[in-house]
Amino acid sequence: VASPLPPQPRLRVATTTSLYDTGLWGYLEPMFEKKYNVELDILYTGSGQALEYGRRGDVDVLTVHDKPNELKFVSDNYGLERVPFAYNHFLIVGPKTDPAGIKGMSPVDAFKKLMQTGSGTFVSRGDNSGTHSMEKTIWKNAGFDYEVVRKAGAWYIEGGKGMGPTLQMAGEKQAYTLTDMGTYLSYRSKLGLVPIVDKGDILLNVYSAIAINPQKVTGAKNLSMANNLISFLISPEIQKLIGDYGVKEYGLQLFTPCAGAEPK
Repeated sequence: VASPLPPQPRLRVATTTSLYDTGLWGYLEPMFEKKYNVELDILYTGSGQALEYGRRGDVDVLTVHDKPNELKFVSDNYGLERVPFAYNHFLIVGPKTDPAGIKGMSPVDAFKKLMQTGSGTFVSRGDNSGTHSMEKTIWKNAGFDYEVVRKAGAWYIEGGKGMGPTLQMAGEKQAYTLTDMGTYLSYRSKLGLVPIVDKGDILLNVYSAIAINPQKVTGAKNLSMANNLISFLISPEIQKLIGDYGVKEYGLQLFTPCAGAEPK
């Protein structure tokens, strides 16, 4: 009798909804699985929840975009190293009519005007994702406590959903929202929303990979394969594929590769 084949090794990955909603993971996953003969189990969630999965040992590696919380995660020894592999930018998108009159403003001034006028609906992710974390940073820089913003009126809506569904909600309500550029481009044709604010250093959006530290987190048990995934993401071949991903379809780069280096 032939002996049964050993079970295929598995690697558990927590990733952001924006890397999933753009289709990037669906594109890269089979290549990695074939190269390393491994099964990827990918959990799609906001960066805040992904980091929590990492702390609990529910996953072996993260691909997220929430720099301040990533740095804390590593300094608390939950993660071994933060390795940037791609970036794009956040945008404030909204209806062409721009009811709040914020087009072309800086992100901080745009948020100030939204708060002061209440003219124009704003749909927030409201889910502790990297995008939500960025939104809170902009409110803070605009001089507003987020708890005050949340209760500011009917114009402010917390969706509690991933980036794709949040964009769809903003499209239905003809509202403003903060989005990463990649997910916006992949959903743009069905939204009726246009970029309203797209300039400002604060809008830089960096995606990083972090292997979970098995010495701190008992549930993390596949460090060598986690490191293989990080090496794969920053390899020249995959960096080129990330940079080219979606360009033919959308006419713009969804992600700019930045293997291992923080973009300036």
